[in-house]
Amino acid sequence: MSLKKTYLNISYKTADLFERAKMTEHTFMIIVAIIIGVLAGFGAIAIRVLIKEISLLSYPGGENFLLNVMNAPWLKILLIPVIGGLIVGPIIYFLAPEAKGHGVPEVMQAILLKGGMIRARVAVIKAIASAISIGTGGSVGREGPIVQIGSSLGSTVGQFFRIPSKKLKTLVGCGAAAGIAAAFNAPIAGALFAVEIILMDFAVAQFSPIVISSVMATVISHSFQGDFAAFLVPKYHLSSPYEIFFYFILGAVSGVVSFLFIKVLYFLEDFFDNKFHIAEYLKPAVGGIGIGIIALIFPQIMGVGYDSINLALHENLVWYVALSLVFVKLIATSLTLGSGGSGGIFAPSLFIGAMLGYFFGSIAHNLFPAITATPGAYALVAMGGLVAGTTRAPITAIIIVFELTNDYRIILPLMVTCIISTILSSKLSRESIYTLKLLLRNISIREGTELNIMESIFVKNVYTTSFDTLNVNDNFSQVVNKVIRGKGPEFPVTDPSGHVLGMISIYDIKDNLYERDSLKNLLIAGDIANTNFALLTPDDNCQTATDKMRKYDLEGLPVVDQTDSKIITGMIWMKDIQSAYQKEIEARDITSNLASHIMMKDESPQVRFMEGYSISEIDPPQSFIGKSIRELDIRVKYGVDVLSIKTKKGKEEKINVIPNPEYVITDNDILVVAGEIKNINLISNLN
Repeated sequence: MSLKKTYLNISYKTADLFERAKMTEHTFMIIVAIIIGVLAGFGAIAIRVLIKEISLLSYPGGENFLLNVMNAPWLKILLIPVIGGLIVGPIIYFLAPEAKGHGVPEVMQAILLKGGMIRARVAVIKAIASAISIGTGGSVGREGPIVQIGSSLGSTVGQFFRIPSKKLKTLVGCGAAAGIAAAFNAPIAGALFAVEIILMDFAVAQFSPIVISSVMATVISHSFQGDFAAFLVPKYHLSSPYEIFFYFILGAVSGVVSFLFIKVLYFLEDFFDNKFHIAEYLKPAVGGIGIGIIALIFPQIMGVGYDSINLALHENLVWYVALSLVFVKLIATSLTLGSGGSGGIFAPSLFIGAMLGYFFGSIAHNLFPAITATPGAYALVAMGGLVAGTTRAPITAIIIVFELTNDYRIILPLMVTCIISTILSSKLSRESIYTLKLLLRNISIREGTELNIMESIFVKNVYTTSFDTLNVNDNFSQVVNKVIRGKGPEFPVTDPSGHVLGMISIYDIKDNLYERDSLKNLLIAGDIANTNFALLTPDDNCQTATDKMRKYDLEGLPVVDQTDSKIITGMIWMKDIQSAYQKEIEARDITSNLASHIMMKDESPQVRFMEGYSISEIDPPQSFIGKSIRELDIRVKYGVDVLSIKTKKGKEEKINVIPNPEYVITDNDILVVAGEIKNINLISNLN
């Protein structure tokens, strides 16, 4: 038996088990969330162990990675990152290109464009590639990889149980939440990270599975790693009410540095992707050379960097070293990721924030010792500021630093710094460190996932070939008559060959309506046509059409032939785009809900899509058995459409999505029908 058949048989058996247990959809999602949380928890532990073992293999010594690197020979510091790059490059290039970089944008892309579908192999390849990158000295974090691994596990579990797209996205969020929770021992931050960054929707319908996954991953992490904060920090206190002013300044500085981090990272990514022409799988080794050279002077930039963060929190640094490390770490992380290494930006953001805060706190405390805390407090707060500024997720940043420290007294300055950092960073760059990568792939989420729905609707499916035109030589009186009698607010002006020369709207002529007799022989359509407009082709999407209409302040635009960019073939109107968009939203909701009901084996699968109408599953009446759909003439006799037919044969189930009219209904069939509820009930009660 093939692997595919085995998978299907297991899926059918699972579905039968749910049906016999009369399991509700919500209960099922909770059970799956528990499974994902446990798997992601173990995945986080596995990658931690793997990183530790590779780190000790690369730089032998004790538990302190920074100390091991500083005690290593200079040639080893120089060469180990290169070796790591030579191993990581081919693994990513040949086995899973999605494992390249920091991982979170790839998860967001899967949510936006693939319905949450992530290949199962990504979890394994990402774990191996990231562990090697970090363990050999790559200047990246482990949290991003853990998020991608958790998300991949969530998607894989969902695909195994054949979860519909809408619910699959929630399971991907469960995996991401579990990953962050296990990485930091921070269950609340994990759940918020999933909804604020991964799903980009605080109104997510099923928040409880995400929380359950986050909690389960934390329980697993506690069992093996212990129940303690990721960073041990000195007790913090607000020295004076006036000190809050310094945190406003720290937030602004954090916002500027966050913006700089985003720009440098994507500058180097662009350089390696488009301007540095060597084999793709060799580029991480080149990045490794750069890391090795930097580490000869600043060994602190290698690896995750938690040892250096602890030095800043416990005030064991010199201020000018901390300032230098802000920019050196920023460049090193960008070099590792830009060249094609694998790892996250969460830990580097914490590192840069800690160094920036320590430097700022040192200056503030030296100048105003009576009203400011020591530099360690500012280092702690700026960690959140950098995370908020780079990710544009201030709530997650506030909660994650709070959970990292278990100290409530840090909340007030933390909130101020994170919010100010987010605001200023957003003003300098609209995109976050995650969404900019998507934008560079032509995936825009400025307006949320709805924008991508607009991009999936094409002009050829919306525009009309029935439209009114004005001839370029029409006199003013003819123009007025045609505009008054015509349809729509805009009219294309064409020459005798059908080429579009401009647009005239009713607003262009309204001021001269009473003078049309005197202007009759003075003006022609070509004189008053507005030449400031855009053309569309049938293959353009509706988002492009909408953007152009807004740019030129028009309600409609001409659609031209592909072979000749000036010959008009139709018009597309804003109102038709909005109607098509609304229908697409409704269709997706109906399809998702129906699939959810069918998959979860609800007792009476039914989706109501407008008042008095529904899509339902019914058993065929005895009078239908042995007769074809054409013979029964169900639509005419009962006012109901048969959308699909499910046939159960033993343990297997076959779905006939669009049944042929000659299909003969059997005892094993279940009909999926759409129509008025009263008509569906009538069929259900037939003998």
